[in-house]
Amino acid sequence: MSTAASGAPRAARKSAPAKKPQPAPTKDPKGGPTAAGRKAFAKSEGAHLKPGVRKAEADMTPEEMKRKGSWAVRFYGREGDLPPLIDAHGKPTRFALTATAWGEPVFGNFALLAGVGERRTGAHRAAGRRVARRPGATKPVSRVTGR
Repeated sequence: MSTAASGAPRAARKSAPAKKPQPAPTKDPKGGPTAAGRKAFAKSEGAHLKPGVRKAEADMTPEEMKRKGSWAVRFYGREGDLPPLIDAHGKPTRFALTATAWGEPVFGNFALLAGVGERRTGAHRAAGRRVARRPGATKPVSRVTGR
């Protein structure tokens, strides 16, 4: 222990408090939840969220078409007014940024986007029914009936 000039013992210095590790952010600033956000939601709600499909339509599987189409219709195919897309400061709202999380333009034509969603869910249904044709047949074979 060291002593002060007056001979009295010095008070021990307090060390800086240890910094707590910051939790990973749950909201992506570009729109949608982060991986940590999806994990936190799964823990609190029991749901298993997947990240948005950002692929080009030609590269999507039927399941991805269904998911993206369902998202577009659910978010932008509503009756009546949509929530605001720009806040009071002129920045896009979280509602508008969901389009970015799914690989769509933030301020596009949302009625058109909802229509594309309807078409994608229809394409998914058609892809699910599509099967190789029998030789000489004019109609595809149904997976359900086998005819």
